[in-house]
Order: sequence, then C-alpha cells, then structure tokens
Amino acid sequence: MIKKAIHKVKTDNENGARKAILEDLFYDFHKSRRQVYLMNFFRGISFGVGSILGGTIVVAVLIWILNLLVDIPGGIGEFVQYIVNTVQQHATK
Repeated sequence: MIKKAIHKVKTDNENGARKAILEDLFYDFHKSRRQVYLMNFFRGISFGVGSILGGTIVVAVLIWILNLLVDIPGGIGEFVQYIVNTVQQHATK
C-alpha cells in the first residue's frame, strides 16, 4: 500500500513537470493570444482544404478501380457498372 502511494506521488510529480514544461514551451513560442488564434484559424482552414482534396482523390481512385472491374463476367461487372453509374449521377447533381 505504501509502495502504491509512493508510485502515485512519483507519477503525479512527473506528469506535473511534463505539463509545466509543455506550458513553458507553448508560451515561449506564442506570446499573445492573437497569434495563437490566428495560427489555429489557418490550421483549421488547411485541415478543411486537405480533407476535401483527400476525399476527392479517394473517391476518384475508387471509381477508377471500379471501372477496371466492369469487364468481369458473371454479373459482377454489371453490378459494378450500376454502382459507377449511380455514383457518377449523384456527383453531377
């Protein structure tokens, strides 16, 4: 029981020291809240644009792969062609 308490105190002290170091580093780099808000604003804009571009690329690659599978015999090709047509119709709306 004493070992648990000693371990908990030691862990809490280490976590507190890490938090203090991170706060010091943060305040050293960003002296004003305006800088922090401006940086976070541009970071959010970049994240949004990157997400849209990434999603577009993934959908385009998926449609391209599905188009390659259209020539498979046995009904699978027809099903894939139906999916491709549906996606393309919804993309043009």
